[in-house]
Amino acid sequence: MTTTDWGSIYKELGARPVINATGSVTMLGGSTPAQEVREAMDRADGAYIPLMELEERAGEAIAKMVDVPAAYITSGAGSALTLATAACMAGDDDDKIQQLPDTTGMKNEILIQTRQRYWYDRCLELAGAKLVDFGTPEGTSREDLEMAIGPNTAAVHYLAEAQSPDPKALSLEDTIEIAHAKGVPVLVDAAGQIYPLDLFGSYVRKGADFQCTAAKYMGSAQSTGLAFGNPDFIRKLGLQSFVSYEGRRIRGVGRPHKVDRQEMVGAVAAVRRWMTMNHEERLADTEAKCRNMLTPLQGIPGVTVQLSDNIIGHQPYGVTLEIDASVTGMSTQDVVDRLKAGDPPIWTRVRAGDTGIVLHAFGLNEGEDKVVGERIAALFGK
Repeated sequence: MTTTDWGSIYKELGARPVINATGSVTMLGGSTPAQEVREAMDRADGAYIPLMELEERAGEAIAKMVDVPAAYITSGAGSALTLATAACMAGDDDDKIQQLPDTTGMKNEILIQTRQRYWYDRCLELAGAKLVDFGTPEGTSREDLEMAIGPNTAAVHYLAEAQSPDPKALSLEDTIEIAHAKGVPVLVDAAGQIYPLDLFGSYVRKGADFQCTAAKYMGSAQSTGLAFGNPDFIRKLGLQSFVSYEGRRIRGVGRPHKVDRQEMVGAVAAVRRWMTMNHEERLADTEAKCRNMLTPLQGIPGVTVQLSDNIIGHQPYGVTLEIDASVTGMSTQDVVDRLKAGDPPIWTRVRAGDTGIVLHAFGLNEGEDKVVGERIAALFGK
């Protein structure tokens, strides 16, 4: 642990701080703003500014840095998805904007591949849209999308996963070609697709009308996200936002999706930092932390440990543990539960359907990597 008052502000409230070996997850707070971001946010405290103007200027600055046509700061990537869906249905018609989430008289179907249904597709429904699957669990063809597009189709949604692309899903290139031939926009969830740098914003550069990114992955506040797209689409998305609700006095669905001025300036600083930082040093530091977690776990009977070599996206490397309960006397869930019950608690990543535990360095403070490895090893008597 780095300081004697670690987590004290939470303890004063009667809450238990944890060591975050899970990574950048919303449930644990998402991110720790980088020093440059905190400094920018502090500077923003000194004056007030009309947020419609700040959104416009901040978006222009971010779009230029990322090399996309237009950008807009939202309250997280999930907010960007909801605003984008609303924009597809209501466009720039103020009557329709104020009618949502009632979609009577509007195109309100968002097409999504059956193979790409996921936890966060719920964000697409919150403005009143209806998700319509196409393809099958076994795969998706061009014909599946061509047949699915109908008179009520507002957009086609695409989940981008550069780390592990699905060979049986319809490609983004095919999706864009087919959808655009029928005048239908394409939305892309690319929340963590920020490294290598040519990946950042790439889906819009390939022709998608919109993509979202979670700015928390770059050291911005957890509650900030980025919407990228063509200028007309981003203009319509902005009409749904909380600043338009107040500045134009048009009641769009985005009113609860508030972002403060400090966060907007912080998001600009986070993008600037990400586009100019030494990523080789960042990756080397992350790899070292992961190896510090891995080293104490090697040679334990019944425990197989492996270092991931992935560097794509926001969360590079990582350590995977597979536990043979017949040898160790503990199941994977036993290990997870005992780590959470410790002092301080350690949270690890266990995805539904996985048999192993994944450790990530993203949320670890200085020295916590060694604590994680040693605490897990101690559970097995090492």
